[in-house]
Amino acid sequence: MVRVPRVVVAAPASGHGKTTVATGLMAALRRAGHIVSGHKIGPDYIDPGYHSLATGRPGRNLDPHLVGEDLVAPLFLHGAAGADIAVIEGVMGLYDGMIGTEGYASTAHTAALLSAPVILVVDVSHASRSIAAIVHGMASYDRGTRIAGVILNKAGSQRHSDEVIRALEPTGIPVLGVLGRDDGVTVPSRHLGLVPAEERDEATAQVDRLAARIAERIDLTEILGIASAAPALSATPWSPGTSTEDGPVIAVAGGRAFTFRYTETEELLRAHGCRPVTFDPLRDERLPAGAAGIYLGGGFPEVHAADLAANLPLRTHLRAAIAAGVPTVAECAGLLYLGREVDGHEMVGALDTAARMTPRLTLGYRTAIAPQDTLLASAGTRVTGHEFHRTVIDSGSSAAWLLDGRPDGIATATVHASYLHTHWAGHPDLARRFADAARSAEPAPEPTSAPARRRTPEPDLHHHGDRDATEGLVDLAVNVSHRPRPAWLDDALRASLDDLARYPDPSDARAALADRHGRSVDEVLPTAGGAEAFTLIARARAWRKPVVVHPQFTEPEAALLAAGHRVTRVVLRCDDGFVLDPGAVPEDADLVIVGNPTNPTSVLHPADTLLALTRPGRVVVVDEAFMDAVPGETESLTGQLVPGLVVLRSLTKTWAIPGLRAGYVVGDAAVLADFAAQQPPWSVSTPAGAAMIACASGDAVRETEVIAQEIAGDRKVLVDALTGLGIHVVSPATAPFVLAETPEGTRERLREKGFALRRGDTFPGLGDDWVRIAVRDAATTATLVEAWRTIL
Repeated sequence: MVRVPRVVVAAPASGHGKTTVATGLMAALRRAGHIVSGHKIGPDYIDPGYHSLATGRPGRNLDPHLVGEDLVAPLFLHGAAGADIAVIEGVMGLYDGMIGTEGYASTAHTAALLSAPVILVVDVSHASRSIAAIVHGMASYDRGTRIAGVILNKAGSQRHSDEVIRALEPTGIPVLGVLGRDDGVTVPSRHLGLVPAEERDEATAQVDRLAARIAERIDLTEILGIASAAPALSATPWSPGTSTEDGPVIAVAGGRAFTFRYTETEELLRAHGCRPVTFDPLRDERLPAGAAGIYLGGGFPEVHAADLAANLPLRTHLRAAIAAGVPTVAECAGLLYLGREVDGHEMVGALDTAARMTPRLTLGYRTAIAPQDTLLASAGTRVTGHEFHRTVIDSGSSAAWLLDGRPDGIATATVHASYLHTHWAGHPDLARRFADAARSAEPAPEPTSAPARRRTPEPDLHHHGDRDATEGLVDLAVNVSHRPRPAWLDDALRASLDDLARYPDPSDARAALADRHGRSVDEVLPTAGGAEAFTLIARARAWRKPVVVHPQFTEPEAALLAAGHRVTRVVLRCDDGFVLDPGAVPEDADLVIVGNPTNPTSVLHPADTLLALTRPGRVVVVDEAFMDAVPGETESLTGQLVPGLVVLRSLTKTWAIPGLRAGYVVGDAAVLADFAAQQPPWSVSTPAGAAMIACASGDAVRETEVIAQEIAGDRKVLVDALTGLGIHVVSPATAPFVLAETPEGTRERLREKGFALRRGDTFPGLGDDWVRIAVRDAATTATLVEAWRTIL
């Protein structure tokens, strides 16, 4: 018989404050001098992270489905060894368990397996005397569950809590304490639950505040008495086993992006003679030395996708290790990380699969069967586990598991990657097989070439060509025309100065632009350049899933981020010629932004391709800032009357007036009305309005076509010259610039020669081996090529 004082912290439902109260209680008891063991009922990984902070000991899970009823008490005793008291946080509502059962794996079920008294946390913020009925019902529903006390959470005032306490007196269940509504007892949440403690820089301070508040408001002496009254348990503590072998190194992913794994996983690996060594995929640039096995658990790679993608050295080393046959286990986040990409962010690429976020939460207990012999299991092996994710992947070739009959994940001879989370204490053969495979494997090869060790930073979305084109350099970085501004435009601008004493009115400009494109005036919105338009778009609606197609002009994403949106990237690939496949855009996207022709790739997407993006409930924004440089504007959508479709145009580039800030939006009047509602008064200046009127005239449109033809001729000279130097140029190029792939250091060496090229690594999807080059006249191209030859 083993005696461990213990209490279960439960609630009538989720959201009553179990985690904050349980964590605060653990921390308060520890501050009072007790050795506290923290446990979590259910499969959740996040709460045990807070428990660990509060207790200074590993947080542990207790789940009958994952490990079986017979192992719950042994695992509890193993985790609580040496502790003065154990605090066990429940899951969901007290009696909520596996659907379709009589509360199997519920808090009440697990409390019964542990013969543990229950303390009920109740949110009283929206009731008073009715709380007594809730508590009475919870206590009488199952007489086998002993509710030994109640903690009232979120009381509005002393008078409010006194009323609840009086109502509870007839139940005979004592109130152990009251927390006020303004006590700040809370933990932030995310799409899979609470934000992990590892991701919160202030988590330790928050736990300290919780401890102080709990100690002040909760009767700790009474709770210790309740815990001490729990009977001794007859179970034998679980043991993972022991080993004196100095066996293979297992690289275990950790850090902020990979916080989900059960404590017993590493204990079992050590028991099999392995040496788990944690590495951080966000920071470490190589696997631990001598790694002969890799374990990638769960977490939030979709949240940290940009930083994971930026760590090119580690991605390269991981890919090489897996290609060399290093046994690798990946659960959920690990599965996503091993694929090609997550929401457009490049991942390891060891598996030929891609992942994307969806609004649908996949959640539940699962029974899995191995469809064939795999790294972790022999064919027919049955295990229990759980799923918990909002992503989907495109299907793999060979499934790792059959989850209730459906294929899940990918299995190869040396890789087992799946959405399924398993608790290896309940299925120790999984750990044994993995350890045996690692023992037989060759360690991961050392990282090789120096270029692979370069770390690719997250692109600077606020970097633009004007920062590259400093004084004294030949400007090939900015896409503004170097042609002389036409006299008729200068005349219009000078004439507008006479009206500067009055506030600007863009009505005439709006009418002129509407006439230019054959639209009604409510289908046109003048803006202070494209940058303002993107800001209006970002603020216009509470976008659920905004998507930006990259590589492209970065201001749309920057504006969305500044407005508080989480952006999904669809990154086009060089191997595909940076051509857009509409099917790559997530179906649940309610905003899609794409350039045409695209800056910086100079790719012109067919109008039909872009129209295929439209659908009910979605706004499609096409940035046509450079469309007037395309002869005939062949793929322009300004004339298409499609619900949800809007087109952005700019006067900056062709007419060389970037300092004036003149642009406009054409499209769905209802969408434009939302944009206009965000626009500050008088944002379009009087000179900008005059420029819009002048550039919308018939003569200006005809002159634009002449300029577009000249640009096409100059561009051909540039492309031919670069190709002659052996430089890869993305083609066919259609804009007043080209995108070129160059050897490392080319841009810097040309800068020393007096030429400013636009760096490519600030565009998502491109690296520092890409440069954008503005199309200039043949003479300028000739001098560039001459300088280029000298650095080859």
